[in-house]
Amino acid sequence: MKIRNWIIALTAGSLLASCAGDLGNYDYHTLKEPVITGIEADLSVLTHTRLSLRPDLGLEAFPDSDYTFEWRALSLSDNTTMTVLGQTRDLEYDVELFPGSYLLLFRVIERATGIFWQAEYNLQVSESTSEGWMVLCAEGPEKRARLDMVSKVTGETYLDVLSENGMPELRNPYRIQWSRFADSESPYYLLTGDGATRLGRSGFEWKEEYRLQYEMGNSDIPAPEAITDVTAAKMMVYGSKVYYAECLIGVGLFGPISGVSFRAAPVIGCNISTQNIVVPAAMFYDLDNRRFMVYAPNLRSNDVGGYEALHEMNDLITLLGEMDNGGKVTGTAFERFPQGKEFVWMENTKYDPNNTSAGIIYTVLRDGEEYTLYGTQLGELWNAVSLGGPAFAVGRAAWADLSACPQIAQASQFAFSSLRSMMYYAVGGSVYAVDLSQTPVQTTQQFSLPDEEIVCMKFNIYSQSENLNRSYDLVVGSVKGDEGTLRVYEGFESDGDFRNVTPEVYPGLGRIVDVTYREMLK
Repeated sequence: MKIRNWIIALTAGSLLASCAGDLGNYDYHTLKEPVITGIEADLSVLTHTRLSLRPDLGLEAFPDSDYTFEWRALSLSDNTTMTVLGQTRDLEYDVELFPGSYLLLFRVIERATGIFWQAEYNLQVSESTSEGWMVLCAEGPEKRARLDMVSKVTGETYLDVLSENGMPELRNPYRIQWSRFADSESPYYLLTGDGATRLGRSGFEWKEEYRLQYEMGNSDIPAPEAITDVTAAKMMVYGSKVYYAECLIGVGLFGPISGVSFRAAPVIGCNISTQNIVVPAAMFYDLDNRRFMVYAPNLRSNDVGGYEALHEMNDLITLLGEMDNGGKVTGTAFERFPQGKEFVWMENTKYDPNNTSAGIIYTVLRDGEEYTLYGTQLGELWNAVSLGGPAFAVGRAAWADLSACPQIAQASQFAFSSLRSMMYYAVGGSVYAVDLSQTPVQTTQQFSLPDEEIVCMKFNIYSQSENLNRSYDLVVGSVKGDEGTLRVYEGFESDGDFRNVTPEVYPGLGRIVDVTYREMLK
């Protein structure tokens, strides 16, 4: 601890004048200098916790009637930002400082003269929200985007953690997500109907330049429902445009791909099992013409053949058969990709039954009362240059008639396992499991949440290897009135049968829209 004594400042002129004409007209008194002890020189605290300090001022009395007190924190990152934490002798402060290093200043000020004494301490602020569940909520009738956090660091739940970060109010939230291809200092995307923005890695801080509009290569200001990381790129859908950002070297800018004059479903399908693909492909569903489309920008390269980048899926398969290197299509689950059906759901998984480094992309389509599932794998479109990668370009991996599944027409949420060939869907507060490996498929009710509505259900895909088995846990967000509850059902040991699994339960949240696990960034 460092202690500095300070006296009230006097100008040089007034000091000389007082010396020349000093007639003894001053009320001198003995200063009582505090001996400040009781606080360690180096302090550490977590955000959203309480910092309580009780300084000892020694044997002399320093009554509140004669003295004031002040606690300030000086940010060492810029040496200019000073924050007042309290103005009482003892400090009780709910930590809202951004994570970082600070100089903590404690002052004892004599009211009559302004003379003060100051003690200095080193303060390190760390995140209590550096790992845990990010829960995106819609608050009130205007559906204000609100982020709650269930912290693995402290075991506590923190509500509305963005309320003090300076971000303007956004409404109609869609999704909270992490992206490997976002700026490393602001890797989280908050997507809403009012627009999209990134959030910083330290305390979810916000800056004007985090708005998605600054990542656009044109003047568009899209409000996508999801941003998907594909091999060395990011993609998103908004309105009648599908956007692509090349991220092979750095964080690229989004631009609309050519040839799209139709509305596309908001989800991009891609291979999330590997990044080791030279000519990757991404798929999406054309809502206007009701067909699967595939986009592979590297097909334009003269080294590959100088082909068009955008194709209807069946046309791509024809093209693969004409390639000199014999682009390979595998799987006989269905003969052709369908056309004319209504889009219901699309989801990327890491389920890879043949260890081909290509997880299955599941799509649910509807035709009247008929519900059908299609499972697609996307591999290397140019096998000749594949270095230990997938041995095929496109795989027709799964097909199932879902029409007989109970209440499938009322399903509000779907989730597909990366562990087994399993689909889950929610109706009201009930969850059903569908074994896609059986013909016909077998459906079992997993559990029911009385008086609650399931509004979010997913298998969170983790990026760090130590969390691999957690990707098989079923994550369920439900609401009752305006209160949300998060439940996490263990999936690896239970082998995806959640009927007898007791979940982790986190109540007292807002009206849940989306849930994503924030991993400890390295």
